[in-house]
Amino acid sequence: MTRAILSLGSNLGDRLEHLRTAVATLGDVVLVRSGVYETPPWGDTDQPAYLNAVVLVQDDSATPRDWLERARDAERAAGRVRDPQRRFGPRTLDVDVIAVWGDDDEPVLSDDPELTLPHPRAHLRAFVLRPWIDIQPYGRLPGHGWLTDLLTTGPAADEALELRPRPELALESTA
Repeated sequence: MTRAILSLGSNLGDRLEHLRTAVATLGDVVLVRSGVYETPPWGDTDQPAYLNAVVLVQDDSATPRDWLERARDAERAAGRVRDPQRRFGPRTLDVDVIAVWGDDDEPVLSDDPELTLPHPRAHLRAFVLRPWIDIQPYGRLPGHGWLTDLLTTGPAADEALELRPRPELALESTA
């Protein structure tokens, strides 16, 4: 397996620094970073706003499970603590594996409850689709269609109106 789209989100502490921690933890496998967007919370709305971004990563030796482990490593590096009582609750960092493509450039499909591919709710989430369009304007979410169609006419269209681009924020550290 070689390429994956990972979604990054943070709404606790230094949100931008947590996103940068994810990029730094992923290291040289990061090919492209999206812009940063501020978004209202999804699911459990009684929490602070999020900063969200997407990265395209590549590693010729990585499997889908490797991408999940790298996502969890990034979350741990940002001090993520999972609250089993609050599934969509606040977090220092959330890294989701959205889609994975194999050596043959075909999407990997998985119904494993721990790693469903493509991500089962990505088509509903403007905070995933909009940043992804930044890095792949003609991208497609496997099994769902063109990103632009999903964002403008799908269930995520109303949510897209609430996204706020934050061009003054960059995933690259300025230090």
